[in-house]
Amino acid sequence: MKILLVRVSSLGDVLHNLPMVADLLRQHPGATIDWVVEEGYTSLVRLNPRVRKIIPWALRRWRKSLGKAETRAEIKAFFSTLREEEYDIVFDTQGLLKTGIIMGAARTRRGGRKVGLANGSEGSGYEGISRIFHTHSIPLNPRTHAVARGRLVAAAALGYQVDSAPDFGLPAPQAAARPDFLPAQDYAVFFHGTARAAKKWPRADWIALGQALAPMTVLLPWGSPQERQEAELLAAGLPNARVLPQLSMMDAVALAQHARLAVGVDTGLTHIAAAFLRPTVEIYCDSPKWKTEGNWSDRIVNLGDLGAPPSATEVIAAARGLLEGAAEARP
Repeated sequence: MKILLVRVSSLGDVLHNLPMVADLLRQHPGATIDWVVEEGYTSLVRLNPRVRKIIPWALRRWRKSLGKAETRAEIKAFFSTLREEEYDIVFDTQGLLKTGIIMGAARTRRGGRKVGLANGSEGSGYEGISRIFHTHSIPLNPRTHAVARGRLVAAAALGYQVDSAPDFGLPAPQAAARPDFLPAQDYAVFFHGTARAAKKWPRADWIALGQALAPMTVLLPWGSPQERQEAELLAAGLPNARVLPQLSMMDAVALAQHARLAVGVDTGLTHIAAAFLRPTVEIYCDSPKWKTEGNWSDRIVNLGDLGAPPSATEVIAAARGLLEGAAEARP
């Protein structure tokens, strides 16, 4: 069986789609699985060795130069690569017009199927026009967890039950080289940055948390000048904190992968730490916890909810509990 997954963005959503791979191969051990993903996230998908072929989609870059001949040539080459294979089944788990177009262009064998979402999740982007590219549309409860969504679509299409914890297919921390920019000793990482201001946790609470964790080193990443300024303000109140240089996406993934403790708001890198099963506190301030909470391990604590951010006291207690539990589990 040849299977194509279409999930192009964003970082957290691509991550949450990874357990589909393990599920599909558990049911069809001889299957080959290919994946269309935005070019910036190919390295994340490549961490899962069970994906055979990754087909980069570069719409974010292409749309800035659609009038250029080289851009049009790249787009033509993308669709040519996409159509090199005939698939038994194509899954679009994003439900947008752009992903529907990719699905529509993919080739299927005689009797092959193109399966997608019949509806979106509550509060998520969904474009119903994407259904015109489906042969089968799978309805889901509008409050289906982000990880469960793709898994349930595949299960409904292929006639099996989802009855196991999600397997993201990611390498264990000890199996990956520790980058030079990371300290040799244990560290906590604070994923404090997010594009939407309402999802942020108060600066005073971050500082209280860092002080409570002292003398453990706290690393502060950033992705924009505004986030760098915020990281510097946090570090000014924490003698044990260090502002990192700007990181590539995969360096940021390694930062999450090797952390002794990760604490972060509802953002992709926080969810990556949880997928690596690092002790993780996920903080929800202005987004619904049900949608993305790490619910697959007792190493993950989810605090707060839409319009109800947790207190510093709650997060400190959770962080200490995770560190104590991890210490007891060490040989």
